[in-house]
Amino acid sequence: MSNAPEEPSGYKKYVPGGDKPMAPDARRRLLMIGCIAFVFAIFIIPPLFAHKNVKTLSYSRLLKDAAHQKVDTAVINSSSGVITGQLTNGTNYTTNGPTTVINSDVTKLRTTDNVAVTFSNPSNILAALLPYLILAAIFIGFMVFLSRQARNQMTGMMSVGRSKAKQFNQDRPKTTFADVAGYFGVKQEISEIVEFLKTPGRYKEIGALIPKGILLVGPPGTGKTMLARAVAGEAGVPFFSVSGSDFMEMFVGVGASRVRDLFATARKQAPAIVFIDEIDSIGRKRGAGLGGGHDEREQTLNQMLNEMDGFDPSEGVVVIAATNRPDVLDPALLRPGRFDRQIVVPLPDLEERLPILEVHSKNKPLDPSVSLEMVARGTPGMSGADLANLVNESALHAVRRHSSTIGMEDFESARDRVMMGQLRDTMVLMDDERERVAYHESGHALLAYVLDKTDPLHKITIIPRGMALGVTMTLPEEDRHIVARQYLEDSLCMRMGGRVAELLVYGDLSTGAADDLQRNTELAIRMVREWGMSKEIGPMAWGSNNQVFLGEDLMHTRDYSDHTSQVIDDEVERILREQESRAIEVLTLHRRGLEALTRALLEHETIDGETAARLIDEAHGEQVHPEGTKTVSSLAGVGAASASKKSPTPTPPVAPVTPPLPGWQPPTLPAV
Repeated sequence: MSNAPEEPSGYKKYVPGGDKPMAPDARRRLLMIGCIAFVFAIFIIPPLFAHKNVKTLSYSRLLKDAAHQKVDTAVINSSSGVITGQLTNGTNYTTNGPTTVINSDVTKLRTTDNVAVTFSNPSNILAALLPYLILAAIFIGFMVFLSRQARNQMTGMMSVGRSKAKQFNQDRPKTTFADVAGYFGVKQEISEIVEFLKTPGRYKEIGALIPKGILLVGPPGTGKTMLARAVAGEAGVPFFSVSGSDFMEMFVGVGASRVRDLFATARKQAPAIVFIDEIDSIGRKRGAGLGGGHDEREQTLNQMLNEMDGFDPSEGVVVIAATNRPDVLDPALLRPGRFDRQIVVPLPDLEERLPILEVHSKNKPLDPSVSLEMVARGTPGMSGADLANLVNESALHAVRRHSSTIGMEDFESARDRVMMGQLRDTMVLMDDERERVAYHESGHALLAYVLDKTDPLHKITIIPRGMALGVTMTLPEEDRHIVARQYLEDSLCMRMGGRVAELLVYGDLSTGAADDLQRNTELAIRMVREWGMSKEIGPMAWGSNNQVFLGEDLMHTRDYSDHTSQVIDDEVERILREQESRAIEVLTLHRRGLEALTRALLEHETIDGETAARLIDEAHGEQVHPEGTKTVSSLAGVGAASASKKSPTPTPPVAPVTPPLPGWQPPTLPAV
């Protein structure tokens, strides 16, 4: 027995290959071909049947046969001189006589030869009227074209208020929940709505009401639109898809009209699902903004609020909307009765990244050595779109190296491409710039390895990537959902490593630490103002997360006094200077390791985390981390032990440490 829902009234199911109306262009082409074939038939077909069983004679032969009494009749065309008739033996004949009739020949035929001579002056009416008919047809066609263009323009003007929503049915799209990997809780929430629409009796028996609206909230690339497509593939009811920007037009009142038309159409085919993508384009807070409210957008929002839960609410119509900016939506849109449920679609965790990678790698030739589990463990923080891009980039890399399968090295290269930027190997640095970049990145790498709470060291390179001249890459061992203060302080200290390394070696600074300082300052401000990680400020959070374009921070940018502002500035400065002093202390202690890393980078340009750890341990004289868990060398080695557990290999002797240049003194650590 089939459990398929009964088709709602008025809903015509699409049947592939069924009766389809012919397109206007196809009808026009068919009509034109028929007209051309008719004209050719007029001129070609009649001559094919006009002269069957007719004997052609010369004019002199005709006169000779007439003299011998062999010609019975003669019909002379006065205009062309063509003579046709019948011989005495019953044969029809034709001949080309003179264009000017010779009276003596005609008299002789009549009197002496006993031929019945008649004259004809036929006229081809069709041939005479054909030029006029062609001109008339051209004129009529031109007038029809003008009238049709005017009708189309009027139709466009009259239909500007109609909804641009696309209707889908059970046959398309083909995406189902099985194609959406991970997000089990999200799929359960949405599949409950689909089940309600398919079998509403189960829920109405206990008095459960269908939610009128579901809001999908999450970062870009997490699959909100794909989940909606899966709903369209799973639902046995009409599914309408429209973007928020489709409601807006240059004409006043068009947005509200399109909302009315959309819900009226969905109401006729209820139960139905309406999906609105990027709803924040029309659902922003009313009466806010730098330039005042947008009246057309507000009227569109008002109409949507009324349609979802107003005086005449829509029954059996479920609205699913998606946005990555829920903070800008109007509160009236988010209240119960309109969008009853807000489903968060977060970035996938480790358990969800693996099935997502399996879906995107389904039809790709993977090398047997590829472990998608290791790839999933080595890609924390990536969205579903990022993972799809990672698989595609790995396939492109495999093609570039002329391989028929995708290996782990392709995934490694693709991850570096996605996380660190495009490789700019054609950019040539001067020797002194290259050395300074090597010291800078070695400072970052050494602190990333030595400090306890930083993420494991993965790779160091002085080959320009993206906008950076060099990159030190760390990877977390597992997904982190809450961040401790010690981790934040170690992160600040690690970012100070490049600046401090340049100070220790050259005694001056460069512009290479600009991005490090900016990111450190922003992090320190949040530690003081938002997270209460300052003894002077205490358990208070200052500042606002409201956006300027909402008009809420335009005239009032802070809610604390000038004295508190000065305290915040002093605390931010104290935190940054403490971490700078800490970085100086650690790099001074491991100066030999800094020199060893720099020489290795200048020689090889790129070294992995295990090699860096080995160089630092050998320069230090003992293992910095005996447990060996501070490096991640490749996707195949994510979470593996550091190379410091392995037997050390001989390395070149480390050059003696040179003291800092005079004129600059490291700051002393502040008293605690």
